[in-house]
Amino acid sequence: MKWTLFFLSAILPFVLGSSDENLTVKTATGSYTGLIEPQFPNTRQFRSIAFAQPPVANLRWLPPKPLSYSTAHHDSSTFPPSCPQFVSSVPSVWNQFLAKGNLIYNGDQNHTSGLSGAATSEDCLYLAIWTPATATHESKLPVLFFVTGGAFATGGVNIEWQLPTSWVERTQEHIVVTINYRLNVFGFPNARGLTEQNLGILDQRIALEWVRDNIAIFGGDPAKITQWGQSAGAMSVDYHSFAYYSDPIARGYFMQSGNAFLGPLAGFVVQDTAHTGFSFMAVHFGCDPSNGAAELDCMRRVSFDKIENFVGQYAQNGTQPALSFGLVPDEKIIFSDYAARAAAGQFARVPAIISNCANEMSALYPYPVDNLTVGPYEPAVLALDVAWWVCPTANTTALRNALGIPVFRYQNAGTYPNLNPLRWLGAYHASDLPIAFGTYGLLSDLGPTTPFEAAVSLAMQDHILAFVKDPHSGPQRIGWEPMNASAPHGGTLIRFGADKEVVQYVNGDEVDGVCKGIGSYNEFP
Repeated sequence: MKWTLFFLSAILPFVLGSSDENLTVKTATGSYTGLIEPQFPNTRQFRSIAFAQPPVANLRWLPPKPLSYSTAHHDSSTFPPSCPQFVSSVPSVWNQFLAKGNLIYNGDQNHTSGLSGAATSEDCLYLAIWTPATATHESKLPVLFFVTGGAFATGGVNIEWQLPTSWVERTQEHIVVTINYRLNVFGFPNARGLTEQNLGILDQRIALEWVRDNIAIFGGDPAKITQWGQSAGAMSVDYHSFAYYSDPIARGYFMQSGNAFLGPLAGFVVQDTAHTGFSFMAVHFGCDPSNGAAELDCMRRVSFDKIENFVGQYAQNGTQPALSFGLVPDEKIIFSDYAARAAAGQFARVPAIISNCANEMSALYPYPVDNLTVGPYEPAVLALDVAWWVCPTANTTALRNALGIPVFRYQNAGTYPNLNPLRWLGAYHASDLPIAFGTYGLLSDLGPTTPFEAAVSLAMQDHILAFVKDPHSGPQRIGWEPMNASAPHGGTLIRFGADKEVVQYVNGDEVDGVCKGIGSYNEFP
């Protein structure tokens, strides 16, 4: 028996992938043991680290509470549950063609509607960290802090498209952190008994503060954090730039397909000052809405899955009046007039990457499911591409330029066999996520991974990393100049993947000109 125990203790570290003592890291809120996968032998993964107290029971619908000092040990080799979210069965490219790689389908490829089972929990305020295996507190590596998208209704750490393992493995020059945050009615309840409604944004902030306070022990530099988000995550990053402009923590922003000006346009901002949505839901569960505090106490006794399924099924069935839980203008975290605040200089003077895909709306607009060759109504898609994506990006670039803030712009325009199952998709919303993360091979069953696709991915990663290393002058060292919207021809931006060219430098007016009344927008450059 003793020999058996000795043998197991000797081989277990190798079964897990490493015998390196560096796999256990002691933070202020506990110690965590990660893992190294055999296929990525030079990258540590800490897949589940709590950054706040679980927002359950009496803490449901309250701002996140900081963790206390702790010496408790935690296994961090598996990903955490994601925050409650609903999987719609309404046909879309996301559940018809691009399901593989999406969080909501992990472990249950046949799942079509409702919650994703054990993959979700109210106890969800966790983050994950990827570092070079040799990183120590002396490494002082730059850090990418990623906020997932998902329309403030879905998303989380465990999305296969958004796992940066291969990127960190290749460069060994940076650390990536990704986070969960509360979503939908749990993150943005708009309930009359609350003083804080934008809980999901507050979750993001406390996660960023935890990283600032603890990342050094993982080998990161707390003074070299770039806050990155995609879609709703990109909007969130911009919200932070306004809400926390006097203490941004981050020294760089990367807003991938989204900014603060998108929220009202896309319907993410809720104008329900009477809190009718929450009270309507409360009445359904037998709670009296006449008193805000009593209404909340009653709703805290309802299980999270019943709440999430009620809200999700109500929306899925198209029941009217519509229920909406989203961003609430409170003039503290979410503001009513971002143009005025920007003009007044009330946002962080921090360099930024701001990007878009060439055909954002193609994957977001309804299409005839019984005639897939037709695709969505193209004039409507084009109009929304311009109104929701191109011009808000052009406007926020100009506002930042006016204050001398460097803005580096790119457009993702590449299409690839394994990412484009339908011709009309083009360079659709989120199609640059697997290119940036290097996870484009996940959908190889739809088509081959091409050498050109791999080259574009490497180029995009290297340009992003140049910014992360030095947001003020790093991109210039590889030929990427900040965009000057007032310069002749609108300055210069990068276009990735168009016309069989890995990288092109194009005049800004080729993209933004339509917002100035110059020419028209071409979604297939």
